[in-house]
Amino acid sequence: MSALPTAMSRPERPVVRAVAPNRLFHATALLIALWLGVASPVRASNNEPLVLAAAVQAALARSQALNAQDAAARSAREAAVAAGQRPDPVLRFSLNSLPIEGDNRFSTSAEPMTSKAVSLMQAFPAELKRQARSQRFEREADVALATRAQRAASLRRDTAIAWFERHAQEQRVSLLRAQLNENRLQLQAAEAATRGALPGGANSPSVDWLNARDAVAQAQQALLGAEAGLVNARQALARWTGEAPDRPLGDAPALTPLALSSSGFAPYLQQHPDLALASARLASAEADAELARQDRQPDWSGELMFSHRRPRFDNMVSLAVSVPLQWDRPQRQDRVLAARLARVDELQSEREERAREALAETERWLAAWRAGLEQLALIDRERLPWARQRVDLAQAAYRGGNARLGDVLAARRMALALEMERVELHLSTARLWARLAYLLPDASPTDAAPLAPTAAATQKD
Repeated sequence: MSALPTAMSRPERPVVRAVAPNRLFHATALLIALWLGVASPVRASNNEPLVLAAAVQAALARSQALNAQDAAARSAREAAVAAGQRPDPVLRFSLNSLPIEGDNRFSTSAEPMTSKAVSLMQAFPAELKRQARSQRFEREADVALATRAQRAASLRRDTAIAWFERHAQEQRVSLLRAQLNENRLQLQAAEAATRGALPGGANSPSVDWLNARDAVAQAQQALLGAEAGLVNARQALARWTGEAPDRPLGDAPALTPLALSSSGFAPYLQQHPDLALASARLASAEADAELARQDRQPDWSGELMFSHRRPRFDNMVSLAVSVPLQWDRPQRQDRVLAARLARVDELQSEREERAREALAETERWLAAWRAGLEQLALIDRERLPWARQRVDLAQAAYRGGNARLGDVLAARRMALALEMERVELHLSTARLWARLAYLLPDASPTDAAPLAPTAAATQKD
C-alpha cells in the first residue's frame, strides 16, 4: 500500500510540465499570426500594379542625383552668408627694434627704441563688394536648383519611357504567345487531316503540315526574342524605380490630355528646364562680372598698435591705414572684368540659340504626337477590324475546302504584323507624350488645361 500514493501522485507532475508547452505553442501561434498580419499588407502592396505616376514618384524619391543638387544648393547658400561678412580682424604681437649687436644685443630694456607691441588690424571692404560676393554664391545656388529641376525632368521622362517600353514589350510577348497557341492548334488540325487522308492513318508530311510546322517554329523563335527583350525592359524600369522587376504594371494612361496641346509651346518657352538652367548660369556669370567690377575698387584696412617700452620710457600708440595700389588696372582688374563680360555674352548667345532649338524641337514633337494619335485611331477604326475579318474569312474558306492552310497562316501573319505595328506606333507616340508631359516642371500629364504663360511671354505677346 505504500507504493500506491507514489503511483497516484506521479500524474500530477506531467500536467504541470504540459502547461508550459501549451502556453508556448499558443504564444508562438499568436506571434506568427501577428507577423502574417503585418507582413501580408507589404506583400500585397508589392503585388499591386505599378501605374505610371507611382513609377515616376518612386524614381524621384530614389534618385541620388537630386539629393546631390540639393546639397550643392545648401553649400552655396551657406557660403553666401559667409561671403557677405567682413573679414576677421587680425591680432598681432611683435617685438620691435631689438638690438642684435654691441653690448646691448638681445636686450629688451637697454635701448629706448625697443618695444613690445600688440596690434589689431581690420580690413574694410566696401558694402557693395560684400553684397556682390554674397550674390555670386546665391546665383550658384540657383544654378544648382536649376540643374536639379533639369535632372528631375529628365528622370521623369526616362522613367516614363522605360515604363512604356516595358508595357509595349509585354504586349508583344502576349501577342506572340497567342499566335503560337493558334499555330499549334492549326498544326494539330493539319496532322489530323493528314492522318485521315492516308490509308491506315499513316503519317506522311503534307504541304499544309509543313507550313503549320514552320509557322509554329517562327512563332517560337519570335517569342524567345520577345521574352529576352521583356527581361531587359523589366530591369531597365527597375533601375529607375527600385521596384521588383516582376511587379505587374497597371493600365497605360491615355495619351491625349496635354497641357501644351491647346496653345503650343511658345507661351511656356521660358519654363523649359534647359532654358531655366541657361538663365541661371547667365545670372551667375553676371554676378561674377559685377564682383569683378567691384574688385576694381581697393579694400582699405586699418591697424591700431600699442607699444610698451621699459619703465623710464613712455608707451606709444600707433595708427596705420593701408590701401592696395592698383598701379596697372588696365592690364589687370579691367582685363578680368572684360573676360567676365565676354563670358556673359557667350552664355547669352548660347541661351538664345537653345531657345530657338527648344521651340522648334518641341513643336516638332507636338506635330509627331498628334500624327501618332491619328494613326492609332485609323488602325483601331479600320485596319484592325479588316485584318480580323480577313482571318475569319480565310478560316471559313479553309473549313469549307475552298482555301489552303497557307492562306489562313498568311492572314494571321498579316494580322499579327498589324498588331505589332500598332504596338510600335503606340510606343513611339507614348515616347513623344512622355517628353511633352514631363517637360515643364509644373505640368501634370492628366491636366488638360494649359499652364499659365510666363510673364516674359505675356509681355512679348
